[in-house]
Amino acid sequence: MARESRPFRDRNPVVIGAISLAVITALVLLAFNAQSLPFIGGGTVYRAQFSEAAGLKPDDPVRIAGVKVGKVEGLSLEDGAVTVEFRVKDAFVGDRSEAAIKIETVLGAKYLALVPRGAGAQSPDDRIPVERTASPYDVVEAFADLSTTIEEIDTTQLANSFEVLSETFAETPDEVRTSLAGLARLSDTIASRDAELRKLLSATRQVTQVLADRNGEFTTLIVDSNTLLTEVQRRRDLIDSILTNTQRLAEQLSGLVTDNRETLTPTLQQLSTVTDILSRNRAALAETVNNFAPYVRVFANTLGNGRWFDSFVNDLLPTAIGTALCGGTDATPLPVDCSEETG
Repeated sequence: MARESRPFRDRNPVVIGAISLAVITALVLLAFNAQSLPFIGGGTVYRAQFSEAAGLKPDDPVRIAGVKVGKVEGLSLEDGAVTVEFRVKDAFVGDRSEAAIKIETVLGAKYLALVPRGAGAQSPDDRIPVERTASPYDVVEAFADLSTTIEEIDTTQLANSFEVLSETFAETPDEVRTSLAGLARLSDTIASRDAELRKLLSATRQVTQVLADRNGEFTTLIVDSNTLLTEVQRRRDLIDSILTNTQRLAEQLSGLVTDNRETLTPTLQQLSTVTDILSRNRAALAETVNNFAPYVRVFANTLGNGRWFDSFVNDLLPTAIGTALCGGTDATPLPVDCSEETG
């Protein structure tokens, strides 16, 4: 007899909630560890043993022949050596491969360099042994250790030790006494400059720390500079052509001036004479322009109404004659327009 299924709303909500939380937790874990999955992951994880970590950190790049092929996953201590786990994608790692920690920038950034060797593939379960790995010498850490070591030195005690040593060898030959006396003076000088040396080394450590903190920015600056130089190198032929053509143009202009010197010299002299005359008569020219303006205005008004001249002569005929000609009397003068239009 088939078992009758109950509606979803009638089921136990506690069980449903627990199953839902378990499924959500599993999905979250898969999302955070997606790169470790065999089909959609980010490559194969290998391990290599080094005598020291040399400042290598997780997420530092893994390179083969300068090309980034993965990144460092983590570091741990195993069997008296440092085991570095790194992930490689789309690259062959042979069973005789070599690994080395190298300095990427002058500021101390590191990367893991792989040299693929061997006919077969490297097993992810096997570690690359210490015999086939190498670690660099870190100058930045050496200077940091030097500053720490010098800060811990008792310079006064060191000076006293050199003085006792000098007194002990007082009866020795002159060469030995001179050397020890020089060592004593050196220790006295170091002791007298102790504060300055501490301050200098402290400032050096701060500078190196600032440079280390800005490592990414300096790396970007160097990469951008490299891009600029590459573009300049690519445009070198064009720049060379421009400079060559400019030089030829200068030579042609020089030859043109040389060939026409006899013609150009009198012309330039006359031009200089004209400019001198204009300079001397600058005030007169300005006054002429000012006086010319009213004439231009009146002339424009005269010709502004059409293809004729407008003119007006005041009192050309006396008022009495004009009145008589127009048929008026002195008592009742008629309006007379004495203007004349000439076409």
